[in-house]
Amino acid sequence: MEQQQATAPRPDHPRPGAAPAAFIGVGQAEAALVEHYPRLTRLAYLVLPPTLGRNRRVLTAHSLVQRALPRKDTPVRPLVPSARRRPGHPATDPGYAWVRLRVLRAALAAERPRVRLPLTRREVPVPPLPPLLPQVWGLRLFPRSGGVDELVLDRALSALSAPARAAYVLRALEGLGDADVRAVLEAAGAEDVPGALAAAAGAAPAAGGRDRSLLESAEFDPCSLQVRPTDLLRRRRYARTVLAAGAAVLVCGALPGGGRGPDGAAAPPYAENAAARAALDPAEVTRAAAGAWRNATRRGLSAWPARGDRTHDRALLRRALAVWARPGPDVRVSATPGTAQGPAAGPPQLLYAGVADRATVVLLYDGLRVVRYAEPADASDGQGGAALDFARTDGADDTSAPALVLSRADGNVRYLTAPWVGHAGLTDLLRPAEAARPLPLGDDGTTGPVPTPAQATACAAWQALRLDGHLFTDLGELLPAHLTSGAPERPGEPDGAPARAVWARTACHLGGLRGQGVRAVNSWEFAQQPLPAGGGTATWVCTRAETWRGAGSRTFAQAQMPPAGGRRYAPGVVVARSADGPGCGPREPWALAGVLWKAPGGQWWLVAAGSGQLTEISASGGLTGRAAGSRLAVPATAGARAELSGRLRSGERVAGLR
Repeated sequence: MEQQQATAPRPDHPRPGAAPAAFIGVGQAEAALVEHYPRLTRLAYLVLPPTLGRNRRVLTAHSLVQRALPRKDTPVRPLVPSARRRPGHPATDPGYAWVRLRVLRAALAAERPRVRLPLTRREVPVPPLPPLLPQVWGLRLFPRSGGVDELVLDRALSALSAPARAAYVLRALEGLGDADVRAVLEAAGAEDVPGALAAAAGAAPAAGGRDRSLLESAEFDPCSLQVRPTDLLRRRRYARTVLAAGAAVLVCGALPGGGRGPDGAAAPPYAENAAARAALDPAEVTRAAAGAWRNATRRGLSAWPARGDRTHDRALLRRALAVWARPGPDVRVSATPGTAQGPAAGPPQLLYAGVADRATVVLLYDGLRVVRYAEPADASDGQGGAALDFARTDGADDTSAPALVLSRADGNVRYLTAPWVGHAGLTDLLRPAEAARPLPLGDDGTTGPVPTPAQATACAAWQALRLDGHLFTDLGELLPAHLTSGAPERPGEPDGAPARAVWARTACHLGGLRGQGVRAVNSWEFAQQPLPAGGGTATWVCTRAETWRGAGSRTFAQAQMPPAGGRRYAPGVVVARSADGPGCGPREPWALAGVLWKAPGGQWWLVAAGSGQLTEISASGGLTGRAAGSRLAVPATAGARAELSGRLRSGERVAGLR
């Protein structure tokens, strides 16, 4: 962008009575500038905006005068001296008048600097910038202080606009008459010249004042200066900061590596030490022996062998490790809640490297997390965009983590199963009477495509994965969640018909657990209650989701009322929810919940039930009632509210789930 003065162009046509055009040579202009340098810098100093401060005004005035020298001989049409020139002021030579005009034009432009955009040629305002030259480091320069009269005059000039200050200075310092002042201001492109002349006349001192001597005093002389140091403490702090930044640049510049060629979508290297280098070196990646899991004391992810057809592709592994350590801005990164996204502390273990569907996938494990790196299978050197997924695996064993997600495509998910998994099948949770369908397993432990409910908008089916008798479901994460059934102290596999029926009416509520880092979900049928007025039997269920990170559990209670409208396995009604609480878990293995229910005859009832540990249930607040045992039914009205409490066999009072 080029710097553009915020002034109007000079008139193209001469004024009546103007002198004929003449050439001002560079030598003539330089001679005038050198001879009258103090006078020109004083003029620039007086016209420049006082808001710049005295130090900036001094340096800017010298910069404007030094840049006023033209680059080549210039044809100019000098202004005709007016007959009303004040006595005692000789006529100026054309070279000085031309340089003075250029200085004045630049000083006026400093009031409102503008920049011309190269393409549109449109001018936009910019903040005033310090001059490039001259520069003074470590010192502050300002003219010598004057007396009270100079201070009053300086304040008066500060209140004027730049054209008005210029008019005042041309009159008092240069001795020009009003006609010549007007001509010079118009040639310099000043705005509202008549207003500037009027403002300058109004600011003039009273008759008998000392305008000329005041303007020529040391107060306004940028060539007779005082010198003081800048803020020494601030300079010291700046020097320390600059030294520290320079050292950091030198250290970072000395680090090996750079560029994104072999590292795919990775950002520049973040560190260089032994652990970091080992974590980035594909030759250091660890691999479990093919049959190590058979003799392992604990069957976890650390016993999985490396599988896939790209396990020895060092370029692929290098990209995966580099993107894990420093994902670039184009990498899509996701992580389950509470999962750290930083680099590995050392060489990770390779679980899989190969092509799954339309992606090239690498699965890595560092003892605490599983990391999935994926890039398009048809991309070269990872330049087609990469994805990086993190998931915690605290305490993963053969029951909680027998499969990992390899890929998601077209509404299906493909898994890599543990090496000890021998049988795989698919079960629709919403159809508990149907038998599981076999799911083929490849020689490398990968499954065929499994319809995923994690992306479904309507709950028409919920496919679950059955691996060696254990039930799992996809909740949109790298590890499927384990589904169990039974009391919190001893949950088991949902094999029986009652457990499958409970899950059939619970499965559609699992959508609220997506993306929460869920490890296992247990549904517990804690009570059955005969409903009043012959309404049938209600099944009370408490469902609790545990997470891999420990915190963040989710609990909700359902009232599964008798089916209506032919929907035998309609979803139950969620009557209470709890987040990050102990309810329905090993620490509080009891449950209490209630709901307003409308009988077939139209009567409203408060029905509540608790687990077998309760010996009494009470309702208070908008409704009151009390019943021995673990069941309660109280007539109610629509919209009524009540607080539930119960008593355990130990005598302890407990509140309902909320």
